[in-house]
Amino acid sequence: MIVRSHERVLVQGITGRQATYWTARMQEYGTRIVAGVSPTKAGITHCGVPVFGSVREAAEHEPPDVSVLFVPPSSVKPAGLDAVAAGVPKLVILTEHVPVRDAMHLIAAANEAGTEVVGPNTAGLVTPGETSVGFMPAFDPSIFHAGQIGVVSRSGSLGTLACLNIVRAGLGQSAFIGIGGDPALGTRTRRALEVLERDRRTEAVVLIGEIGGDMEEEAAGYLPEMSKPVVAFVAGRASPPDRRMGHAGAIFLGDRGSYASKRQALEEAGALVLDTPSQIGSVLTEVAG
Repeated sequence: MIVRSHERVLVQGITGRQATYWTARMQEYGTRIVAGVSPTKAGITHCGVPVFGSVREAAEHEPPDVSVLFVPPSSVKPAGLDAVAAGVPKLVILTEHVPVRDAMHLIAAANEAGTEVVGPNTAGLVTPGETSVGFMPAFDPSIFHAGQIGVVSRSGSLGTLACLNIVRAGLGQSAFIGIGGDPALGTRTRRALEVLERDRRTEAVVLIGEIGGDMEEEAAGYLPEMSKPVVAFVAGRASPPDRRMGHAGAIFLGDRGSYASKRQALEEAGALVLDTPSQIGSVLTEVAG
């Protein structure tokens, strides 16, 4: 999922403290925020935009292309279903600790309706020089700069580090896609790679994975179909094999999910797998010319 400057963004839960802060940052960056939703504060103006009681009401004012959720875990399912029912094409769920059953229900409903979901537990999306949706530090030019490198990351912090090393190498990003670290996700790693493969601005891809789940192994199956080089880093090489670490999605699935399994799958598929994030800049400089 890539959000462009012309797309209209709705903020669900806009009157909350974190939502208020990050809505202002998104607006300063150039994100076109057209409205907010707060069931208990409908009718007011907040952050310079009208607030409605539901997404359906907001869509009657100005149909959004994207809705970003700043709501508590227990509110994600009803808030997301409200957006899906209103026909919102893209849904960005920042909330973590969403009940797995709720997430699966919402994702299934979104798939049936044709709504694309990023998250839960995503740090958001950035199209450098255009838009920021979520709470990535797009406003910091030492971390985000317009360029030709697409970044896919399960982790917001590791994704930020990767973007920092890209800029330090004199390069920039075409898009950042934070897919999130929960067990049930709308956009998986492979889907994000497919989006960047089709993106004309992207010339190379950085994939940031971590132990647990099978998304990296699944994504490796798509790499031979890609025309763009992929540089990967998988976190968790030194983690004890009998201990669950990191995100809720860092759960092993038999032989799949381990660092060795992910690295082997990615390397055999043609990715350049790095030992440390600090190598990203130098390797990309060679790969992307």
